[in-house]
Amino acid sequence: MSPSPQALAHIEARRRLALATALATHRLWRQVDHGNLHQSWLGLAGNVLAVTMGGQLAAAQMTAPWLTGLLGADEDRPDADTVVPQAFTGVDGSGRPLAGVLMAPIWTALRLVTQGRPLVQAMAAGQGLLDAIVATAVADTGRAADAVAMTAKPTVTGYIRVVEAGACDRCIVLAGNEYHTDKAFLRHPRCHCGMEPVTREHRPKPASPKELVAQMSDAQKRKTFGEAGTKALAAGADLGQVVNARRGMQSATVFGRKLQVTSEGTTRRGFAGKRLRNKTPRLMPEEIFRIADDRAHAVRLLRLHGFIA
Repeated sequence: MSPSPQALAHIEARRRLALATALATHRLWRQVDHGNLHQSWLGLAGNVLAVTMGGQLAAAQMTAPWLTGLLGADEDRPDADTVVPQAFTGVDGSGRPLAGVLMAPIWTALRLVTQGRPLVQAMAAGQGLLDAIVATAVADTGRAADAVAMTAKPTVTGYIRVVEAGACDRCIVLAGNEYHTDKAFLRHPRCHCGMEPVTREHRPKPASPKELVAQMSDAQKRKTFGEAGTKALAAGADLGQVVNARRGMQSATVFGRKLQVTSEGTTRRGFAGKRLRNKTPRLMPEEIFRIADDRAHAVRLLRLHGFIA
């Protein structure tokens, strides 16, 4: 079977949510006082954080109804583990507090201004970075929630990467690949690819990289692969040789740390804090997938760190 309508609708809904959230913070960016960049952004930052976390929460809340609608409920496991949407908010894909990450756009604008760049150019650069941070944070949150929910569902053995023809070259070469549930999802900033679960009865077969390229117009190919790459493909070159599959791609929690943790949600009132008793660093989902001995171990850690209940 091809990607299910539910999976495609889920991916598109998350893409629209990420875009809408970025546009909402974009409007707040326009309120920055050009005569007092830093202080005016500090005054707006709380609202920007709230909007972004709202988008993250909505993205995580999409997971349960999508997966249940796609695969059905576990009738023999009425007490099955469920995703805790609130556990995924307030941090970016690497586990860094969003409050700090959202300061990067104004620092970018200030740096360019001090370098003598026109203010309009500096603000445009800051806005572009803000859009990327917010859209990526929402998309990463949705994918993380999807991955955790699939790991907690025993019937799911893995996932298929679902990519559309308009994706970048790095994503196209990964189209249709099947991964175990504990395999981190490779993505890049503004990536809107998604995943569809695989079970014994549900085995989607999304378009392969070759099929996706065949669906593209010449203009799309030139935009995606460049003039030289398009000519190489037309001459019969191997797509994998034209594009380095991992160039610029990261898993959502890999940013050079030895152990991916977050302090979000570990206060006494936080869901994870009650379980960790504020003594153990809170691991991010993909770090849990990396260190878990097996699926049962991963589920125990996801429960301990507050991502499922």
